[in-house]
Amino acid sequence: MRSRDGNRTFLLKLFSLILLTSLALSASEYLVSYRYIVKNALLYNDTLDISDSMKPCFGIPQEELILQNNSNNDFRKIISTNSQEFIDYMHKLGLHVESLDITKDYQTKSTTILTLKTTCFKVDFNDTFARITPLK
Repeated sequence: MRSRDGNRTFLLKLFSLILLTSLALSASEYLVSYRYIVKNALLYNDTLDISDSMKPCFGIPQEELILQNNSNNDFRKIISTNSQEFIDYMHKLGLHVESLDITKDYQTKSTTILTLKTTCFKVDFNDTFARITPLK
């Protein structure tokens, strides 16, 4: 006859194995937002915010970006070393453009704001590269 405690520990071990396997095989998810402000043809503010996703992200994968990785699993460090390439990639994704021009007494003041709304990115880390895929 089987004991009830033996069945419980078997189920606990099986659940733990499934959970650890799914965590090891799944990609990391990050939320990224970007804002670029130009006032009177001068860069006023450039903000890139990256945070870990607290919930799983769902959506259709878009075109991926592959960046060099030196066995580093820190998304922020990878982006900081390849910042220009990542920003160019975000421009291709599509940014919201807001422009305001005011002319008063023959003086023109202009403000242009480029914004990437908060977007979920799946990141697969490998030894030599990181595969970055946005979800829409």
